This record gives sequence, structure tokens and C-alpha cells, in this order.
Amino acid sequence: MAVLYVPSTNLVGRGCLQELAPFIKDLGFNKALVVTDQFLNQTGIVAKVTEQLEKANADFVIYDQVKPNPTTTNVHNGVNVFKSEDCDFIVSVGGGSPQDAAKGIGLVVTNGGDVRAFEGVNKTVKKAIPTVAINTTAGTSAEYTINYVITDEEREVKMVMVDKNSLVEISVNDPELMVDKPKALTAATGMDALTHAIEAIVTPGAYKITDATALAAVETIFAYLPRAVENGYDIEAREQMAYVMFLAGVAFNNAGLGYVHAMAHQLGGVYDLPHGVCNAMLLPIVERENALRDPKKFPAIARAIGLDIEDKSEKQCADAVIDAITQLSIQVGIPTKLSELGVDEVDLDKLAENAMKDACAPGNPFTPTKQEVIEMFKHIL
Repeated sequence: MAVLYVPSTNLVGRGCLQELAPFIKDLGFNKALVVTDQFLNQTGIVAKVTEQLEKANADFVIYDQVKPNPTTTNVHNGVNVFKSEDCDFIVSVGGGSPQDAAKGIGLVVTNGGDVRAFEGVNKTVKKAIPTVAINTTAGTSAEYTINYVITDEEREVKMVMVDKNSLVEISVNDPELMVDKPKALTAATGMDALTHAIEAIVTPGAYKITDATALAAVETIFAYLPRAVENGYDIEAREQMAYVMFLAGVAFNNAGLGYVHAMAHQLGGVYDLPHGVCNAMLLPIVERENALRDPKKFPAIARAIGLDIEDKSEKQCADAVIDAITQLSIQVGIPTKLSELGVDEVDLDKLAENAMKDACAPGNPFTPTKQEVIEMFKHIL
């Protein structure tokens, strides 16, 4: 049996933000907590969203203190603002960080307690406060999925929550909100989407629907991500990446992820590094190990990329796929060594131990030992 978790309403495509007001009005709420970051607030992106709230005759208060890797403090401060301002719904504006923070806020408001108690799978009882999620990057799928990640500052751990109660009411993916994003951010979020797609394909939890959406995502990312990185105002490339992020979200939201994410989460928790960059660096390393154990899915991935696989074995297809991923990362400017980002070998034991406890780890095609995880980290140190 397949169970698909998707928001009830999803707006995708150029200009769709301008169609949002009637959908908000239909929800029937009075005052929104707008969860975002200072950059998006200062650059006018948030104002484009609050215009729609005004058209819907909804009041709002802006909470723009979310960090790039949102923390437990961000969540609980947001809860305090929600309650003190008598809000009754949430509007999240941004990439993965505001989206994840908003999920945490929405669940703490309805369930009470500390967000740290929600680490793991389906740890809450009540649905989150109704949320309208406006995405501004093409990669994380955080506005769409039941996953969210919050950093516990005390433990220096990125807590992974997979919770059906965090699903939003409305998701919005308007590429016109993405056109002015920097090259590095475009590259990182695009490679995040690629990681979602490929991990969703190779996981034992995959099935026909998730394979179809993930393979379509792979094809489009290889075709359009370099264009989106090269020219941030290429609206066709931006729109294609918005669609592809949505497809990859369908895939991993319902099939699961694996050790690329399990390891990347630890780098983010300890070093506060960009999640998409960590994923991009780890993806070829982990998939090479996966292919050694179970290469059967790699011919399909190779075909989606557009590689010539005639007369090639599954292992040869896997090698070609991994080479293509590596070349795409280089082309879009992803760093190649963790040492360039300040990662120290002394932390690898802790990183590996925590990766093995990560909620994404069980979705991997094989279960590595701690030493094997350390060796994967070392490969790109």
C-alpha cells in the first residue's frame, strides 16, 4: 500500500503568488505570524506576501529572526510571539530555514512542551497550526514535505523530525520570487533537490510513484540547474527548477532519504554549514558505496541524466552516474573538500556517531558501521 502525504492546495508557476489572497481568505483566519529571516524582510520579498494578506483582510505580525540553520531558540521565540500577538495561523516565507522553523512553531503551539521532544518520527499528537508556506528557493521542498530540521544548540545536533502533523495547508512556489537569488544559493538548493531525488530512488522505500517523480526531477535538474546558476534572471530555468523541486519533494516525502542527509545534518549541526552544499559534497561518496551493494537503480538514473548506457553493466552505469554528479557539482561551484569549510578530523567520530542515529539513516540501501561512515567523511575531508 502506498501512502502519499501532500498539502491539500499547491500553487506552482510564474505569478502564482498573485493568486494567493482568495485561498487565504477561504481559510477564514484573522491574524498571521509571518515567519521569515531578516534578509527576506529587508529586501522586500516579505512585503510581496503581506500584500496578499492585506487583500485577504488578514492582519499579521512579522517574526524575522530565523537563522540559516534554525534553532530551538528560534522556534520557542516564535511561539512566544504567536501567543502574545493572538495569531491564529502561520505564513512562512523563505527557503528551508523559515519553513522548518514555522513547522516547529506550529507544532509547539498546538502540542505544547519543548520542540526537542519532537525529534524522530511522528512524535506529536495534534496537527500543527494551519500554515501557508511561500517558498523562495528551488531545492529544499521544506514548504511541501513532512520533514523539518531544527538545531539543538546545546548538543550541536541537527534534530530531524518526520511528522505528518507538520504538513501545511497551502504551498506556494512562484519562480518570480527566486530570480534574484545568488549563484551559490541557487547551486546549493539545486543540488539539495538532486540529492532528494537520487536518495528517494535508491532507498528500499521507493515505489512506482516516487520513482517516476524522482527520475523526472533528475532529468530536469541536469538540464536546467547550470542555466539557473549562470543567469539568476533566466525565468524559464527558474520555473523548471521550481517544478523539479516539487517533484523531488513528492519523491522523498513519501519514499524517504538516506545517509547523504544523515551525514549532512551533522555537518550543519556542528559547523553551521549550508545544508545543500553538504549534501552535494557527500552525494557521490555515499552513492558510490550504495552502488557497491545494490546498483540496480543506477541504469534508470543514468538514462534520466541522458547518459549512453548501451551495453553497460549496472556497476558501469553507477560509475557514470557518480561521475556526472561530481561534474555537475564542480560546474555549479560546489566546494570539493570539507577542510575548505572548516571541518576538523577530530570531530569525525562524533559526526559519524550522530549520523547513525539520524532519522534519515534507516532509509539507506545498506547500514554502514561507524568506521565506514568516518571513512566516507574522510574521503572529502
